[in-house]
Amino acid sequence: MGAPGASGFARVASMLGSRGSQTRTKGPMRSTLASSLPSTWFSGARSRLRRCCLVPLAAALALSSCRQAPPSAPPPPKVRVVQPVAREITEWDEFTARLDAVDSVEVRPRVSGYLQSIHFQDGALVHKGDLLFLIDPRPYEAALRHAEADLELAKSRLALARKNFVRAADLLASHAISQEESDIRESNVRQAEASVDEAQATVDAARLDVEFTHVSAPVGGRVGRKLVTEGNLINGGVGTQGTLLTTIVSLDPIYAYFEADEGSLLKYDRLARLGQRRSSRDFKNPVHVALANEDGFPHEGVMDFVDNQLDRGTGTIIGRAVLPNPDLSLIPGLFARLRLPGRGDYRAILLPDEAISSDQSQKFVYVVDGEGKAEYRMVTIGPLVDGLRVVREGLTPDEWVVVAGLQRIRPGIKVDAQRETIPPPATVATADPTTSTTEPSPDRPR
Repeated sequence: MGAPGASGFARVASMLGSRGSQTRTKGPMRSTLASSLPSTWFSGARSRLRRCCLVPLAAALALSSCRQAPPSAPPPPKVRVVQPVAREITEWDEFTARLDAVDSVEVRPRVSGYLQSIHFQDGALVHKGDLLFLIDPRPYEAALRHAEADLELAKSRLALARKNFVRAADLLASHAISQEESDIRESNVRQAEASVDEAQATVDAARLDVEFTHVSAPVGGRVGRKLVTEGNLINGGVGTQGTLLTTIVSLDPIYAYFEADEGSLLKYDRLARLGQRRSSRDFKNPVHVALANEDGFPHEGVMDFVDNQLDRGTGTIIGRAVLPNPDLSLIPGLFARLRLPGRGDYRAILLPDEAISSDQSQKFVYVVDGEGKAEYRMVTIGPLVDGLRVVREGLTPDEWVVVAGLQRIRPGIKVDAQRETIPPPATVATADPTTSTTEPSPDRPR
């Protein structure tokens, strides 16, 4: 199609040229030329002519664009960088604990009878020795008087027996009675002494029964609700035979029980053998406790007990801490977060947690080198301490680490590093194991 089109274009050009040179050509000749070419040929020729004109124009525009200056490179991305903090820290292991009372008592009567009166408000604080219930004492007071009368009778018989024995000694010396009679009177004295001791024991038991009609608080703390109302017949007895009247739990101090896994136990044992951390069996390691609605760990205490074996079903071992509770904000039964020193004090490198990224199972950071380029660096991390992440391996304190703008950088590119400093962490109170516990005041319920 290209070659015939070009030849046809040449024929048209020659015809037009000859037509222009002959200014006075006759009309029949013009009509003969027009009739010799088809009408479609004129439209195709015009389109080919238009394309032939546009091609040089496009080439000229391309050449002019090549002469323009190349676009400038984008500025390096801005990032914020900080230097890690190196300081002495204590790593803490966190556990879930449940608070429990040091003393928990079920109040049951020792004697039976009708409940005469109740002397406390449900849920009130009580002190040791406070009267809680009064059982009708009249039957026991009568039994006490009867026992006291029997005691007086036994004492009277003892006095008579002693006088008879003294007379028998004089009569025996004058051979007025036989030796057998003297031995009988001596035996009567010993029987009378035994009767007095028996009567005295009966009096003591009757007096205790009268005392047991006054049911008092065996420990100080918060009393529960009354489970029996006035006028009911209650049963006394030893152990669980007596009727349950109410319960009392002590509040200050309070226990925090938690379960440590086998791995933690082995770690603590290894550190104790290496001398890097004292065992909680032999030393009152400090603990900090926080309730579910509290920030930080405001409650301080010490380790008090570690069990002697692991639970075979769960693979955990029970530990216990004791905490002072002067404001009574810690309530038995609450869940709490408890942290315990995981290892001894050591110098660690700390970094904001937002500077650390994850690459599958690996942790890494971007470090800005001396040329201002971002460098990919693998790190080994530890726990959070005062809001900062412990970096065990991979960093030194004099390096600059990217903490903001991580999504705009990749390894090897230059960055505009804006240097900042890590703000000092808030002071966290630590427990001195020798002074952290306080004895409850004598007038405060335990």
